[in-house]
Amino acid sequence: MGFWQTFARTLPKIAVDNSKRKTTLSLTLYFLRHGQTASSRENAFCGSIDPELTQDGLEMAQAFANAYRSTPWAAIFSSPMRRTMATARPLCMSIGMELELRDGLKEINYGKWEGQSVKTVSYEYHDDYIRWSADPAWYPPTGGELAVAIASRAMQVIEEIKQRYSAGNVLIVSHKATIRIMLCSLLGIDVGRFRYRLGCPVGSVSSVEFGSHGPLLHALSDRSHLNERLRNLPGT
Repeated sequence: MGFWQTFARTLPKIAVDNSKRKTTLSLTLYFLRHGQTASSRENAFCGSIDPELTQDGLEMAQAFANAYRSTPWAAIFSSPMRRTMATARPLCMSIGMELELRDGLKEINYGKWEGQSVKTVSYEYHDDYIRWSADPAWYPPTGGELAVAIASRAMQVIEEIKQRYSAGNVLIVSHKATIRIMLCSLLGIDVGRFRYRLGCPVGSVSSVEFGSHGPLLHALSDRSHLNERLRNLPGT
């Protein structure tokens, strides 16, 4: 018998009472971007304007509900825009849960850029577009909203959820910029870099768990619940 085996046999044995172990439950937030709209398909600025989902967008919403209906949801929150409510509706109907609407989850207000293409905005509002592209935290779209302002209103909703739910799964249905800004705020990323650090295509879901060491990103922009055709559609 070797030295370490002999040494181990001399150590006192400690009995472990498994019955006294505590299971630590945590809060996990799921951030779901709405399904496709005509604006997302054409890559047009769409914040305060309120398009409906396309047929493909409705299919994305149903696909999410089919994949996640067995998840034990504690609550479902949504931006009050039609595209987000329509994305949340199939899951709410499937599990019989009421949708809670919060203005803080709305998309960035793009001001004079609303409904315009990137090409048009970069031409007609060139200087504003260059400044916003460099640092949207402190330079807004022309007549629009700062990223830091979005972070402030959206994180108020996160704090409300954390106060109400110490554990469980909570779904947040929101928008491309707003979700990325919330994730940056939670993960310690400069919100001025939200456009260049995180992806958020239509119909994607990201999840963050609040553990003993703070927010932990579990999934980013997952679209595995969508079929190949939906995942490969053009647009953002």
